[in-house]
Amino acid sequence: MVVETIAQHHGAAASRLQIHRLGLWLFILSECFLFGAIISARYFLAGVSRPHELNQGLGLAITMVLLLSSLTAYRSEVAAAHGNTRQFIRNSLATIILGGLFLVGVTVEWGEAFEFFPPQSAFGTIFFPLTGLHAFHVISGLLLLGFIAVKGRNGKYSEHDYWPVEGAVKYWHFVDIAWVVIYPTIYLVS
Repeated sequence: MVVETIAQHHGAAASRLQIHRLGLWLFILSECFLFGAIISARYFLAGVSRPHELNQGLGLAITMVLLLSSLTAYRSEVAAAHGNTRQFIRNSLATIILGGLFLVGVTVEWGEAFEFFPPQSAFGTIFFPLTGLHAFHVISGLLLLGFIAVKGRNGKYSEHDYWPVEGAVKYWHFVDIAWVVIYPTIYLVS
């Protein structure tokens, strides 16, 4: 009787985890359509031209920072999966700091962009909404990472129960991958 109850509990937990994962992937798919629509509008409105005033060095630097944050996010998830709370917190905080640096870089880029290609220009019409939408996703990802870091510090996650960490890190990877598509669309295509 006890063995049967334990088996039912583990079966229900596995089923719940599958539902969570499916829900996250469907959400990410819907976000891909949103980014895809704006990226395709870039080519419709501005073709393949880009302003020469784009700060290529800054664009590359913030891209590298965001890619590095994906590594620390992965390390955070692995630490949570192995019950290593200290490494989980350390890597979560590193990811949050790197994400914050990315946002600082985007803010600097926006300051320069207003001067050279304002929002009413063809390129500005795409640049500001696309980078703004992505920045919104970065902010929401940072909030999510901060939330799981606080919960993790309080001992919320274990080797057998760390779905919130997994979900947050998968979302963060989506944010990074979205930028990997946005970066060449904005900075490299000409």
